[in-house]
Amino acid sequence: MAVQINVFQKYLSTRILPMWTILLMDVLIVIASCLLAYILRYSFMNLFAPDANLDQTILWTVFINLICFRVFHTYSNVLRFSSFVDIMRIFTAVSVAYGLLAFLSLFEIGSFYRISTSVLLIAYVINFGMMACMRIIVKMLFEHLNFDSKNSDNILVYGATEEGINIAKGLRVEHQHNYRLRGFITDDPSLTGKILMGVKVYLNNDTLMEQLYEQNIRAIVVSPLKMEMLKKSDMIERLISQNIRLLTATSLSEWDKIGNTKRPKLKEIEIEDLLQRDPIKIDYQKIMSHLEGKRIMITGAAGSIGSEIMRQVANFNPYKLILIDQAETPLHDIRLELRDKWRNLDASTIIADISNNTRMEEIFRKYRPQYIFHAAAYKHVPMMEDNAPESIQVNVKGTRNLADLAVKYGVEKFVMISTDKAVNPTNVMGCSKRICEIYVQSLAKKLAREQKKGQQTTQFITTRFGNVLGSNGSVIPRFRAQILKGGPVTVTHPDIIRYFMTIPEACRLVLEAGSMGNGGEIYIFDMGEPVRILDLAKRMIYLSGRPDIKIEFTGLRHGEKLYEELLNTKELTKPTYHDKIMIATVVEYDYDEVKEKIQRLIDISYTYDDMKIVVMMKRIVPEFISKNSPFEVLDHLPPLLTLDEVIAYTETLPEETVHL
Repeated sequence: MAVQINVFQKYLSTRILPMWTILLMDVLIVIASCLLAYILRYSFMNLFAPDANLDQTILWTVFINLICFRVFHTYSNVLRFSSFVDIMRIFTAVSVAYGLLAFLSLFEIGSFYRISTSVLLIAYVINFGMMACMRIIVKMLFEHLNFDSKNSDNILVYGATEEGINIAKGLRVEHQHNYRLRGFITDDPSLTGKILMGVKVYLNNDTLMEQLYEQNIRAIVVSPLKMEMLKKSDMIERLISQNIRLLTATSLSEWDKIGNTKRPKLKEIEIEDLLQRDPIKIDYQKIMSHLEGKRIMITGAAGSIGSEIMRQVANFNPYKLILIDQAETPLHDIRLELRDKWRNLDASTIIADISNNTRMEEIFRKYRPQYIFHAAAYKHVPMMEDNAPESIQVNVKGTRNLADLAVKYGVEKFVMISTDKAVNPTNVMGCSKRICEIYVQSLAKKLAREQKKGQQTTQFITTRFGNVLGSNGSVIPRFRAQILKGGPVTVTHPDIIRYFMTIPEACRLVLEAGSMGNGGEIYIFDMGEPVRILDLAKRMIYLSGRPDIKIEFTGLRHGEKLYEELLNTKELTKPTYHDKIMIATVVEYDYDEVKEKIQRLIDISYTYDDMKIVVMMKRIVPEFISKNSPFEVLDHLPPLLTLDEVIAYTETLPEETVHL
């Protein structure tokens, strides 16, 4: 007996019943309904009376019902996923079948035997009831046989609206999640204490944690509609103390469709979900008017920002994409992604170094880009602090090469991606990006003067924003990797804060700023409230379900500061029509003077003397004050020294100071 039960359980838990099996059960129900109707109407003995015509009644009833079952597809659904829609389909099919039987019987059409109306009515009620109950019983059996209380977590669903109920229904049929629904959480006091799907609704208030403890709740599934409420409340902090996991459902478009209903996919809530702000709206029509049918070049196309710009630009129907990066494997991944998602899009993936002017000119000559998104740059602060020559040769020289070629080949618009670290820079990387801004802006100013003479010129736009969530080498992927290894999670300083923005929303704002710019602007983005990195680490540890992981403080790295600024203290901002984008009013420089200084900086970079390079950088960007770096010695020199005198001074410094 136990073996039979196990076989039945295994079959029902892993198989979908064939359609012929469901149809056979429905036919047997039709026959049983006729028999029961006769018994209830006339008595059991009358079944065998010569004039009962039971065989004809069953034959016609089965025949008509089969036709209706075929028309309304009552047997094609998966029984364990039966829903109200399936019950309504059965009701319609059975109603039509017995209505047709009553019509044929009433008018004695053809050779059809007259059937008592009362028998048909009783059979109709029994037939519908048994077919509906059969599906409900199979559904309940499936849930019961697949429920393992030993390995299942008690859960609550946060959200008692239709979306939350749909998630709860999905949990009850998807045994692989191994969760047992114990109730709902609501913010609506009127629903408190009500019963939904056989479980209680709890109010999200100060007593909720006590109720979670009493019910031994191990996880909460948050309805997507409640994510904003969760981020704005203190609920997360309260859950941390109880070590309760947080899950959410994916977007509706990602739900699995089984039968006639969609079933949710659950995922762990990650830190990105909790830091995202309200969705950013952009003017798609205006952006499309700039990008549609254009030859668009993206540098750094294999990076976090460049690849996301590529994905978003691909949706605006460009004539051609020219994707440039010197990282072979990531660029190959981009090529494969293009083949999978945008097979009909004309795109060229090119391995090239933007600091190689000869190579870049050949690319410009061949492809003639009309629109450039310049995202290629070295970005890691500690790495560039130790490799100053590369930051100049790639970030500065590469940007100058691209900007000059854009003018030479008549590019319509050049959008450069900068960083908040360019404001009052304290490190080589940030200063290199500020020098790029200065060159591009001074070039735009020069071109604006020429434009007054009737010349068509390239419009140079700079966008400046802070850290992006999940970018390559950023803090979140690093914390996640450390958590997977069991810790410790390393934070440089307990008070360090950063602005964060998701990669997609940052790229949307880049596209918007590019479409609104007329040339020479530096656009800054509303980054929201800064986030303390220590709090970020604590939340990620909590979300991982590993409260035992420790946090260690390692000290500020070379060139790192406790907080980033989006604006220089001397700068002002002007609003735009987009509430998330502002224009920075910055100090303007003369192009000829800037060009000469940058050329000298590039020449010095090939000496590979870090001190000489940084001296020149500080002369171009006077607000560059080094922090936590050996270059701090250069900030205390007498201000009246000439550049050559300062360079001569650096040659007297100890060897270990010069070469970091």
